[in-house]
Amino acid sequence: MERQIPKNVRQIGNVSDTPKIYVEDYVDTFFTQLCEKTGEVPIGAFLVGDMQKSDEEEYVYIYGAIQMHELKFSGREYIIDEDTWKRAYEDCKQYFEDGEMLGWFVAHAGVPLSPEDDTVKLHKKSFPKENTIFIMKDPGEKDEIYYASKFGDLMEIGGHYTYYEKNPCMQNYMISTRKKNGASPSETVEDRVAKDFRSIIRSREEQMQKQRANRAMYVLSACLVLMVLIMGVATMNNFDKMKSVQSSLDTLSDSVSTKDFSETKEQDKSSGTEELQSGGEPTTGEAEQTTEGNPDLQGDAGNETESTAANDSGSEGFPAEGAAVETGGNVVSEGVPDTGNASTTVQENNGGDGIYVVEQGDTLAIISQKVYGDISHVDAICRMNGMTDGNLIYIGQKLLLP
Repeated sequence: MERQIPKNVRQIGNVSDTPKIYVEDYVDTFFTQLCEKTGEVPIGAFLVGDMQKSDEEEYVYIYGAIQMHELKFSGREYIIDEDTWKRAYEDCKQYFEDGEMLGWFVAHAGVPLSPEDDTVKLHKKSFPKENTIFIMKDPGEKDEIYYASKFGDLMEIGGHYTYYEKNPCMQNYMISTRKKNGASPSETVEDRVAKDFRSIIRSREEQMQKQRANRAMYVLSACLVLMVLIMGVATMNNFDKMKSVQSSLDTLSDSVSTKDFSETKEQDKSSGTEELQSGGEPTTGEAEQTTEGNPDLQGDAGNETESTAANDSGSEGFPAEGAAVETGGNVVSEGVPDTGNASTTVQENNGGDGIYVVEQGDTLAIISQKVYGDISHVDAICRMNGMTDGNLIYIGQKLLLP
């Protein structure tokens, strides 16, 4: 089965060489543990993994490592005996059933990190396939070099990748060999670098989630603000329209009432005239004769004449335009309504009882100027009404005046 290239990787060195070497993080941790326990005697491990090829590149995946039971060093030559090979095959079959041993690892203090001719011969004999891997590591300096079998020799590879994934096979093997390596039960399998890498990944994911949540909240807040603004504008427009309609209705109602009243007066006047003519009342000539003979009737007739003249000077029973009529002690000018005086009276009375009703175009500064004659009472009005923002007032709002 073809393996997918790992996504969570950490690059070490220059990875431009071929093959591309990927070492699982648990394997790299196992190498570190081996270096901590070794001394002058070399310690080794067999590499377990698989190789894959594509049209453009070759890959080596190392997802397991099996410690050599014994690695001998004689002169400048490493020796791997048959018993070590046998135990390695058994461990590989037990813990890495589908794995292939495709190289080896050596940790040896005080030895140059370059393979001798005997080491190259041993590698060719033990791992004859192309692209098999040999790793040398200095336990003291923590330096390591990777070699790949190419062109009949061990060629140095400039770098490799460490990748991270679930690796239960290697975990189980490391747990079983923990006592052999001298690790205490409190020690963990993961090294500090792996922990830091995983914690960084988790923190980045959390930050991305928070950023996504913040973006969503920002968009939601912007939508709510926009909706409030739209509703406010619509309300203001509707309020203005309602005032216009109400004004039109009032004007129409006054016009209709005036017309009905005029028609009623006209009908009454016509009916009175008909009654006088049909009821046998004295004619005009008779009325004049009777009046001439009786001084009292002449006085009454004079008064009646004056009253009739006064009525005729108006519009059929209405006072003449501009005439003053006394109603309840107040003189009201009838005819054309004086809307300017009424508005002035409302503005003068607004705030007189300690309460000011906000009008169109008002601000707190304008209200202070209207009521007190200057704009120094804006803060006092805000405090009196418990407002933190003096701009948030609306038409019809009642404000307590200090």
